[in-house]
Amino acid sequence: MSSNDVYSFTKPSRDSVTLLAGLGVEGDVHAGVTVKHRSRVAQDPTQPNLRQVHLIHQELFAELRQAGFAVSPGDLGENITTEGIDLLGLPVGTLLHLGDEAVVEVTGLRNPCLQIDTFQAGLLKQVVGRADDGTVVRRAGIMSVVRTGGVVRPGDAIKAVLPVGPHRRLERV
Repeated sequence: MSSNDVYSFTKPSRDSVTLLAGLGVEGDVHAGVTVKHRSRVAQDPTQPNLRQVHLIHQELFAELRQAGFAVSPGDLGENITTEGIDLLGLPVGTLLHLGDEAVVEVTGLRNPCLQIDTFQAGLLKQVVGRADDGTVVRRAGIMSVVRTGGVVRPGDAIKAVLPVGPHRRLERV
């Protein structure tokens, strides 16, 4: 669990985060109904905030450590670190039940910026690459919006409920 009330690349770890319906993580600089990411605000500050909560899978950190990078939860700016769930394989609209109350809806993939290489040189190439067919592969987690608020703590259960109907693959948001 991580949040930060100022713009910075990393977010300090917390004992818990409180998710607020329609807003995001309480006290986090990216919480809000409209976009908060600086580059998106510069383009159009009235855009809906589809990036209220950022989730990354713990398995990515293990892969990055094997590749020689020192990365821990919160280091890449995520709010929630998961384990044992294929976040990148979920379709748009998946509901993730976190802990006893909170529910977030998956909106898309995080598109990491060049700041990631300022954090650790070469890290961007580890989390963004190309598939054999040339398509861009983003592995730096997923973004979501809060549908039902609640407190989320490390170790809380996570349950994915897939949307009804045809599934749409995640794209960058």
